[in-house]
Amino acid sequence: MDIAHLRSGSSVLSNVAEVVERILTFLPTKSLQRSARVCRLWRDCARRVIRTHQKLSWISTRGHSYIDEDDGHHFLAKKMLVDLEEVYVLPETVLYMAGTDTFSAQSSSRRKKERRDALSKRSKAAEMAAKLEKLLPLECKTLGVSSPGIVYTPMGCGTQRPLEVEDGIAGFVLLLPKIEGVTVKRFHLSNKDLNNNVFDQKKLQEAGLQDNPDLRVVFLFGYNTFKPAAADFIQRLTKPFNVNNTIVIGGHVDQVVSPSSESIDVQYMYGFVGLSLSGRSIQAASILLDEDVETPKSAEAAMQRLKAANIPEVNTVGFMFACIGRGQNYYSNKENVEADAFRKQFPGIPLFGFFGNGEIGCDRIVTENFSLRECGNSLDGDELLHGYTTVIALVHLGPVK
Repeated sequence: MDIAHLRSGSSVLSNVAEVVERILTFLPTKSLQRSARVCRLWRDCARRVIRTHQKLSWISTRGHSYIDEDDGHHFLAKKMLVDLEEVYVLPETVLYMAGTDTFSAQSSSRRKKERRDALSKRSKAAEMAAKLEKLLPLECKTLGVSSPGIVYTPMGCGTQRPLEVEDGIAGFVLLLPKIEGVTVKRFHLSNKDLNNNVFDQKKLQEAGLQDNPDLRVVFLFGYNTFKPAAADFIQRLTKPFNVNNTIVIGGHVDQVVSPSSESIDVQYMYGFVGLSLSGRSIQAASILLDEDVETPKSAEAAMQRLKAANIPEVNTVGFMFACIGRGQNYYSNKENVEADAFRKQFPGIPLFGFFGNGEIGCDRIVTENFSLRECGNSLDGDELLHGYTTVIALVHLGPVK
């Protein structure tokens, strides 16, 4: 190729926005951001390309040790360090979960239980969270929790078989970009936000939980809710959702990991962290697998109820919050029963969640015309709070632009 042709090609890449933008669509987000530094044209093209990436992505992994012995990095942070280079979204909100064991160091011979007290685990969790948050954009909202077990879909695509890891080293990171028509807010509500048994109304509004007609989905993750005084707190927080067009899903976790700057006095505090999702394009449905669902066949029948909700399956993610008493032992030593039942009905939708200390959710459907199937008729709010169950949900974030 002669000099004239080289100059001609260079001129096209420097001046023809359509060509530049087309080429940049093949780059993952971090490479796009680097390309944006070339010139003003490339910057503008890169920004337009990034705005088109409105489909969630995820990073997930399972390890043998929570710390890599070669470099000392936490297994989940190390996975993110590598795989964020290949992600095609600019995350605005990040939800991540890891097994509680991932914050417990192991000796080469056996666990030294006496050295793994609660303070040590919190310190390790905060250290890992800080490292993870440094990998993300400054304005990104992060929410991380740890729980006894993890449910995740391996990386690649939603057709991968989701896995139930009831104990051990596993974790995932959900990366939600800014999506047109969808507002995601992170919140933290604790017993310190109660004044004369009434929640701070301004804080509820800021969290998108009150006076918000577009509220569609609420994720609730309770911490220290085993404390005796927490029962009334939980009832006051969840009761209003029994009369709203809102899917409420989640459970009780071992620990709030992120934001790393969050100050939680574990001796005296209890409460919930969570995310609120608002937007008219959001559709969602949830089902409750109660104690009667105890065979693979009955689990598949329950998933058929979720399938009947007719939630769009493009740009949709599944969530599973199960009791630590379920899983393999509950199904006569057969593993991965509920995740496999989900995959059978939804072969292209990724599934994420945890095994926890109590479940939040019910049978409820919010469809395109926002019809509501309520959780029950009692007035005490118990319909959302369960034990020895599994809550499965679908959340559709709207059409991909």
